[in-house]
Amino acid sequence: MMAAIARVPLTHSLPTFLNHTLLLPRRLSFPTHLHRSPFRSFSAVSSSSSQSDSRLLGNDSIVGDLLDYLNESWTQFHATAEAKRQLLAAGFHLLSENEEWNLKPGGRYFFTRNMSCLVAFAVGDKYVPGNGFHAIAAHTDSPCLKLKPKSASSKSGYLMVNVQTYGGGLWHTWFDRDLSVAGRAIVRATDGNFVHRLVKVKRPLLRVPTLAIHLDRTVNSDGFKPNLETQLVPLLATKQDGASAESKDKNVPPSSSKDAHHPLLMQILSDDLECKPEDIVSLELNICDTQPSCLGGANNEFIFSGRLDNLASSFCALRALIDSCSSSESLSTEHGIRMIALFDNEEVGSDSCQGAGAPTMFQAMRRIVSSLGNAQVTECTFDRAIRKSFLVSADMAHGVHPNFADKHEENHRPQLHKGLVIKHNANQRYATSGITSFLFKEVAKLHDLPIQDFVVRNDMGCGSTIGPILASGVGIRTVDCGIAQLSMHSVREICGTEDIDIAYRHFKAFYSSFSSVDRKLTVDD
Repeated sequence: MMAAIARVPLTHSLPTFLNHTLLLPRRLSFPTHLHRSPFRSFSAVSSSSSQSDSRLLGNDSIVGDLLDYLNESWTQFHATAEAKRQLLAAGFHLLSENEEWNLKPGGRYFFTRNMSCLVAFAVGDKYVPGNGFHAIAAHTDSPCLKLKPKSASSKSGYLMVNVQTYGGGLWHTWFDRDLSVAGRAIVRATDGNFVHRLVKVKRPLLRVPTLAIHLDRTVNSDGFKPNLETQLVPLLATKQDGASAESKDKNVPPSSSKDAHHPLLMQILSDDLECKPEDIVSLELNICDTQPSCLGGANNEFIFSGRLDNLASSFCALRALIDSCSSSESLSTEHGIRMIALFDNEEVGSDSCQGAGAPTMFQAMRRIVSSLGNAQVTECTFDRAIRKSFLVSADMAHGVHPNFADKHEENHRPQLHKGLVIKHNANQRYATSGITSFLFKEVAKLHDLPIQDFVVRNDMGCGSTIGPILASGVGIRTVDCGIAQLSMHSVREICGTEDIDIAYRHFKAFYSSFSSVDRKLTVDD
């Protein structure tokens, strides 16, 4: 039960949306969950906690809905399914890539690919063939551990689960965490067909324990450097002679060398899927941290969560698109097409059917132009549309770390709560140019939104994004930007609450104002 509530006036030093009198619990004992979105019911959260947490945010903040999205989206599959649910609830029409499209001006549409990639778009009422796309692209995947195709193993009396490392994670942060599994399964139905199902075991199921310091006396001086093949292996259960006590109760046979996954794990998954273990014919599972995403910091100015990179960007883009065309009048003066593209596999290079390296977005653009153009479409219509288009590549950015400020170039140190960060790199690790940076900043200026710049030090390596991949795909103008964060690629990351609302407002402003800004600039005359 929560402590009694007291009114605490907050000072002017807090983020703008928290700069007023709020109701906070005494002794600064903050809850771990935030208010829940009116669009979804979460039975696991008590109504008293939900009501008290809602007082921590301004009326216009989307942070509470972001936390709901993060807590739903343990995997790229769940993130895509939740985005799909929200789009359908907002009146968007689901398309199939396997069928013909019959699109109309004023329409709102989306499709998914592999249930881990999603493209959604809204057509302006004043659209004519050859007009441009205003797109925001992000990605649904995050560094994590994934089950190997044959995960069952045992060591020293324990049932272990063999995993692969996915992406460039800070793997030491995965030790001593309460972990579980989530992902997708292909299940044999009673009629003999096969169905795609999502699975999420919400209770702590796995753990990777660290070695006691008594057995590793030099770890604090020499560093923690685990072998990722032999020492980053989660334990599932204590191995017993024959079946474990739990498996005996459920008539689960003991593990054998022929089992791809432990029968005990398969029984747990089948219980969640409400099917028989033998009906699960394929699995694609991530290891996930079970700790909920939550507010943090003395003034609740931070978000503590896994997968902020890059679900925070994905959600801000999704919400901006939905809200930018929520009314019947919102598309009445729009000449272009508003779009989001959420890709999978960015963390491993994007070279997949559902990644940004595939022509998914551009194939969709071509189909949209063709469907809307009818007889007016010529060979050059799509090319003209691309020349008029603009892409925002949204991926999280490196906020300056207070304990490692020297890792940043001294004049480019993005701070939390200071707005979106435009990323620059002369070697094209980011797709930003002087032109695209200027246009994106003009949108911010028009709506009085803060903006920051980032460039990596010359003596350090630079990461990359889907921006250069998409920009070079068909020559679309692109700016790379992101929300500043700390602990990037850790199992638990940090970003500022106010930056979420700023990013949402900036993306929404991009949809509503970019056309007018773009018309004022001439480059290739």
